[in-house]
Amino acid sequence: MKTQDLEEEIKKTPKKAFYFSIVPGMGQLYNKKIIKSALVVGLEVAAYLSWKENSIKYNTYDQNYFPLAKNSYLKKRNKYAWWIGIVYFYSMIDAVVDAHLHPFNHLMDSPIIQEQTEESIDEK
Repeated sequence: MKTQDLEEEIKKTPKKAFYFSIVPGMGQLYNKKIIKSALVVGLEVAAYLSWKENSIKYNTYDQNYFPLAKNSYLKKRNKYAWWIGIVYFYSMIDAVVDAHLHPFNHLMDSPIIQEQTEESIDEK
């Protein structure tokens, strides 16, 4: 049996994908979706840094000069806190769904025309 066939037979379990996805991006790495993993980690880091920046501006507003009103930094801070949670839970759901649908990857890679011709041969 070929190595590629062995890899296709190894099933990804949604339970393992869930446990890996507790750390952002690891669930996508478990499913061998490297670009998705990098995107999730990048979005999490960007949202966290924006949250941190707006939090600092809100907390030190009276000691510094900032162009926006103090309430604007509070709203931005809260918005980025929501984005951190949204991206986190989206990545968990995505990892579990990808693991669940893993057995169907070889079906999606097979050509449709070949399957139709085999069926028509079997009917004759």
